[in-house]
Amino acid sequence: MLEKLLKKSGWTDIIIAILFILFGIMLIASPEVITAMISIILGIICILIGILKMCDYFAKGKSDNYLLAISIVAIITGIIVMFCGDVIFSIFRILIAIWIIYSGIMNLQTAIVWKDYKSKLWIITLILSIVMVIAGVYMLVNQGAVLQMVGVIILAYGIVDVIENVIFIKKIDNYLD
Repeated sequence: MLEKLLKKSGWTDIIIAILFILFGIMLIASPEVITAMISIILGIICILIGILKMCDYFAKGKSDNYLLAISIVAIITGIIVMFCGDVIFSIFRILIAIWIIYSGIMNLQTAIVWKDYKSKLWIITLILSIVMVIAGVYMLVNQGAVLQMVGVIILAYGIVDVIENVIFIKKIDNYLD
């Protein structure tokens, strides 16, 4: 049971890492388009939420004033997001950096566990997790990082994460016996 859960978790992590790889490639190839696309999509989502909340407000007979306030805020937020792609990208960059640092720290913890099991892979995992943490910190502190570099870092993170999860899935049987 635990083995199936761990393998399923590993495959889920691989799928997420592949999505990061694809996003990194797209960001390297066309960063301005990706930033604009993300801003527009998020803006439209906020505007749609605002419109739906406004419909709820009128459908409930104008009795829930908070719905009107939420709808107005959501619509204004959507418009701002659509026209402030650079700010959105900065927030997105910070969130991705935090995720990469978190993943690196979790993989560092895995390396320590593998060392206790006397696995030969613990050094590779340790090195890869340190690289992930350094890449995440670089993304976090370097606000002037060129968008393509961010794409390269995201791509590298995805590749490292896929490698680590494939190793984890292959070796999970050895550690559960």
